[in-house]
Amino acid sequence: MNGIVIVDKPQDWTSQDVTARLRRVFNTRRIGHGGTLDPMATGVLPVFVGRATRGVEFFEHAEKTYETVLRLGLTTDTEDVWGETLEQRPVNVDRETLENVLERFRGEILQVPPMYSALKVNGQKLCDLARKGKEVERQPRPITIRELTLLEQGENTLRLRVRCSKGTYIRTLCKDIGEALGCGGCMQQLCRVSAGEYTIQEAVPLQQLLEAEDPGQYLRGVDTMFRNYPAVTLTA
Repeated sequence: MNGIVIVDKPQDWTSQDVTARLRRVFNTRRIGHGGTLDPMATGVLPVFVGRATRGVEFFEHAEKTYETVLRLGLTTDTEDVWGETLEQRPVNVDRETLENVLERFRGEILQVPPMYSALKVNGQKLCDLARKGKEVERQPRPITIRELTLLEQGENTLRLRVRCSKGTYIRTLCKDIGEALGCGGCMQQLCRVSAGEYTIQEAVPLQQLLEAEDPGQYLRGVDTMFRNYPAVTLTA
């Protein structure tokens, strides 16, 4: 079987867990995914099967869109609610202040990668160092936030839509926005609603794939990666 399947990844699964299970489903070792999602995150995970794995390199720089919930007043060591609490602060954020702060994070910005990430420094993963209680200096990296929209404001939460470039850490964006608001913050929830041309509406729940009698019905051609581009037909 060859093609791309758009998986709706459930929480508590790593992207590698998903591809490992789908190797059995599609009976092939040639499987890759288009952009890692952390275990706590859900949503769009394009999985490339068989000869379609050649398409992964074209997908690496695809734009991603997320919906996230930012928990205000809480900071943790992992920059999300699953980490150890470092500090809790009262929250008093008015709408005008919030809009002014969000504007500062739109466009091209610099972001310091989190310690709890798979990035390597001197050959060691940052997350491995973090688990040993070590912290190393990380250089800020340029990223682009093409959309940062407030969808809903709760008592201590903000629901945001973020459309961003490759290499953006939403956890770190949540932490940085919280700090800029003066109360601290961390990520409470994360769903990738689109990756490249693919959206959450067309994603297949993982359990549905695992139980399917004919999983091949969910595979789509590699050309769907470029479906929003004009087609060119070559003559002999």
